[in-house]
Amino acid sequence: MNIKVKWNERYRVATGERQASRVLKENLHLLPDSGRALDLACGLGGNSILLAQQGLKVDAWDIADVPIAALQDEAHKRQLPIQAEVRDVEANPPFPEIFNVIVVSYFLDRDIIPGLIQALKPGGLIYYQTFTRQRVSDRGPQRAEFRLADQELLHLFSGIQVLFYREEGCVGDVQKGFRDEAMLIGRKKG
Repeated sequence: MNIKVKWNERYRVATGERQASRVLKENLHLLPDSGRALDLACGLGGNSILLAQQGLKVDAWDIADVPIAALQDEAHKRQLPIQAEVRDVEANPPFPEIFNVIVVSYFLDRDIIPGLIQALKPGGLIYYQTFTRQRVSDRGPQRAEFRLADQELLHLFSGIQVLFYREEGCVGDVQKGFRDEAMLIGRKKG
């Protein structure tokens, strides 16, 4: 099945409220007061809406058109500065040094990470959260290539200043804490 068709089908039947990622919600205090943000693989736009409510102009990109149409409607209703578009980031990556903030949640394409770092302005922030191979539940993708190896985010973003990192794996009481995922906030030097 074509990736765009797959995601459109998932979003057609999606229910519930738009949710921002935990890494963003818990670390809003690090955001700049203004600037331009990218919500990559935005889905229904929970991150986009939260970023716009914080005073940022938001570009929201997703390969699927169903969630983009829904986000465009929601942004219009709320009068939020969100420019949502269908965009394949692999085929059409962002230009260098145009974003103050980039947020990526539950999307992993290792090949585009250097381009994401380049797309940040000096001092720009990246918020990243996705699934890990070490897990205690069945949440997330089943295929290992779509999950992070132990501390892989630290290696993928080794060229930037890490402000925040969390990955608990299977240490301690696995019924508590932050499991099945890793999250990172990094700042581009310069």
